[in-house]
Amino acid sequence: MHAFEERGAAHLRGAAAPFLSALEAIVDGLPRDKAGVRLRGVTGLAELLAPNALGATAPGMRPVRAILFDKSAAANWALGWHQDRTIAVRARREVPGFGPWSIKAGMPHVEPPFALIESMRTIRVHLDPVPADNAPLLIAPGSHRLGRIAEPALVDIVERCGSVACLAEAGDVWIYATAIVHASAAAAPGTRRRVLQVDFSADTLPAGLDWLGV
Repeated sequence: MHAFEERGAAHLRGAAAPFLSALEAIVDGLPRDKAGVRLRGVTGLAELLAPNALGATAPGMRPVRAILFDKSAAANWALGWHQDRTIAVRARREVPGFGPWSIKAGMPHVEPPFALIESMRTIRVHLDPVPADNAPLLIAPGSHRLGRIAEPALVDIVERCGSVACLAEAGDVWIYATAIVHASAAAAPGTRRRVLQVDFSADTLPAGLDWLGV
């Protein structure tokens, strides 16, 4: 736990292996030509993310957003260094401190006070091997402890913190502080890199806002 608090990420080898075939069945048939497929109401997913299954990797928290990232020849992309700053909710409500708003895949998203992001955890469940040449997540260790970082300062933060490639085998899980600075390259030609990314939170949203959930 101390190492996680210092670095902001941990590699859980094989943590998803018992659930891999069920995950494969769930994601089979989902669109392969989108940068990210936001998952809501997918049969079987909530059960796999329950506390006695994959949810055990984020104890005391519940899944509040799930996205399948499927990098392949049909859809490939790269992301520069950034922080995740938005959450998905069921409906828009004007609440002080929450904004701006956006719509992603038809679902309302909003930027909350950053303290909420800092309290969250994100897990990445790897359905495919992710060696160094297959677009591993890159993280800046310790950057989750620096608060909300202005975009022009991100490069300097990465230079100061350094970067780590989150390599994985199929069935591995990486868990990281949602506020950590991270990036990824495009996948290698002829490969596929599927990752189920799930945000977890223990917080209740204020003033009638509800997490989108899974």
